[in-house]
Amino acid sequence: MKKILFILLLSISFTQCIAVKSKKTTFVATEKKQTNQVDFKRPKLIVGVVVDQMRYDYLIKFYKKYGENGFKKLMKLGYNLENVHYNYIPTYTAVGHTSIYTGTTPTNHGIISNNWYDKYEKKSIYCVDDDRYETVGAKTGGKKSPYRMLTTTISDQLRLAQNMKGKSIGVSIKDRSAILPAGHTANAAYWFEGGDEGKFISSTFYMNELPKWVTDFNNNGKANAYLNQIWNTFYDINSYTETLPDNNNYEGLFKGKETPTFPYNLAELRKLNDNYSLLKAIPFGNSIVTDFAEATIIGENLGTSNFTDFLAISYSSTDYVGHQFGVDAKELEDTYIRMDKEIERLLIILDSNVGKDNYTLFLTADHAAVEVPAYLNSLKIPGGYFNNQEFKTLVKKIALDNFKSKEIIEDISNYQIYLNKDKLKELKLDANYVSQIIADEILSIKNVYKTVTGHTLQTTNFDLGVLQTLQNGYNQKFSGDVLFVPNPTTITYDKTGSTHGSGYSYDTHVPLIFYGSGIKKGQSDNYYPIIDIAPTITSFLKIAQTNGNTGKPIIEVLD
Repeated sequence: MKKILFILLLSISFTQCIAVKSKKTTFVATEKKQTNQVDFKRPKLIVGVVVDQMRYDYLIKFYKKYGENGFKKLMKLGYNLENVHYNYIPTYTAVGHTSIYTGTTPTNHGIISNNWYDKYEKKSIYCVDDDRYETVGAKTGGKKSPYRMLTTTISDQLRLAQNMKGKSIGVSIKDRSAILPAGHTANAAYWFEGGDEGKFISSTFYMNELPKWVTDFNNNGKANAYLNQIWNTFYDINSYTETLPDNNNYEGLFKGKETPTFPYNLAELRKLNDNYSLLKAIPFGNSIVTDFAEATIIGENLGTSNFTDFLAISYSSTDYVGHQFGVDAKELEDTYIRMDKEIERLLIILDSNVGKDNYTLFLTADHAAVEVPAYLNSLKIPGGYFNNQEFKTLVKKIALDNFKSKEIIEDISNYQIYLNKDKLKELKLDANYVSQIIADEILSIKNVYKTVTGHTLQTTNFDLGVLQTLQNGYNQKFSGDVLFVPNPTTITYDKTGSTHGSGYSYDTHVPLIFYGSGIKKGQSDNYYPIIDIAPTITSFLKIAQTNGNTGKPIIEVLD
């Protein structure tokens, strides 16, 4: 009996030993797995590329005209998301750039337009103006900062994650397109000052003087050289079959040109079109941005340290050309053919200076654009033009008829009506009641499609349609008391050229391609809102999300 008991105890002891050993082995394996996760290696450089006013369909429409190493290379070797949209109104440049980089909408980040009426200062303001700072590198144009942007950007979060190591720099023709993406903690933001300057400049928000490499770039004569040439089509104009005839009624004119037709003698046109400002409005404005991006990479040694750097590049000349000539113009087709060459050149620069496996890039647009309504009308497609002055007159008449005072209307701008709260108090009128009456009344005005009060947007949740996008763009502190939406393809603009700003698909549908280190190869037609870019990058980098983030990581693009 004792012998049997001894054998039984020995067996139990042996079994426990095996179990303990097994647990220990499991623990070690888990510990090793966790160590591998912590040992994550970030790429040396993140590059954000925004092509201003680029519609998604330009990737397809001009596909046969593109070379193999620009847009096509990104589409074939990167991850191409085909159904990405802006999920708010208004679709303007400053709002687009801010939403891309903050991962949220104007409701949180506070940039509600390029310019908007400040109901506290009682005046119109510009998104990046800041009189506390001075211009660096020119006489004017540099009193700027990102302080009106209330949340952090992915570039901010990257700097914070690395204890303010690594560099973050924004580059663009437009000031807002360089300043807002680069964030609050940026080492620098540079933009092009036109007129008689013809230089890349900055603000004392970032520095007290330009680095030597920037001064050297400004002195290299490139800006002048780009404007002392003829702009003709890159290929034979007869092969440009994707767009309307060169001379049509829907395109705007440069001063000094009698028809909107190739060729364009830039040396002559610059004399009547504000000299170096002309460079912004032609495809060579994109060329000088690539030149400057290369100088930035080399001058700042981006992608060569033990930390991850961030370079935000915005190509803005595509927007100027679209505004001037419209989305179906030969000039626009040529601009995108040349834009493809700039993307090719940028990839070569990155491969050469940073290394093919050392950077991750995303390319998107800050908004798209509408076809020229006058052209659509010629095809019997509805659309038209919104008359701001006529609308303001009618709104004041509504105020007078209903409340015996036109003075209750303080401002009308950005398709919003601001009420004069002091006057309402004087007349003992309830602001919410007045707002609702006005919203109801203006619905009968020609070309007004939807109306809603700020109060309704604060108390009701819209989960579909135009009112949802309007709500995403509404900021309780800064937005107006009554908001309205024009009919589809109805714009406040000239009858030539194109514009943007609505929540309709022609303004919201933009390209989005991820490319480079850590990115899968593939494509998807799943719907994603633009605010998903920022959390995708922060998730990829394994850093904290932007502090106003409302987007979700696009997991399918990550390798």
